[in-house]
Amino acid sequence: MNDNLHKILHANSEYAKKYSGKAKLGMPPSRKIAILTCMDARLDPAKFAGLNEGDAHVIRNAGGRATNDAIRSLVISGSVLGTKEWLVIHHSDCGMESFTDQEISKSLEEKFDTSEGNYINWFSISDREKSIKEDIERIRRNPLVSDEVNISGYLFDVKTGMLIEIYGENI
Repeated sequence: MNDNLHKILHANSEYAKKYSGKAKLGMPPSRKIAILTCMDARLDPAKFAGLNEGDAHVIRNAGGRATNDAIRSLVISGSVLGTKEWLVIHHSDCGMESFTDQEISKSLEEKFDTSEGNYINWFSISDREKSIKEDIERIRRNPLVSDEVNISGYLFDVKTGMLIEIYGENI
């Protein structure tokens, strides 16, 4: 067993010792919140948003983008599990800003000798604020998203830890 896996399993064992009361938490998030954010290891949505287990759904992917799968998860979160407030949170210094869709497709084609990357929308980011607004608009336009859900967008500053409001439906 490698060292990382050993550390994870040890930490899980310690966590499980204190877990028993959490088994009673309801499936729907108690604060009726869903957060779509980046998978970047520097972001800890529970900490920067003051969340505990059971408070919110957190959906993560590269860039925190409103991909079809992210929207699928948000629709389930809202329509099945009752969330009413959705936050789209991108961040400064995001790896998705370091390439274009064309660049990554070409790089992967060279590395793996396949053109499969050309068929993927990588959702790279060229303008942080614009990408947040585009994602919110893409979510809002989806006919499966209830008008009752409030959607807002933020930028997490990796230097300060602050959330900066970029877009709110009430702005």
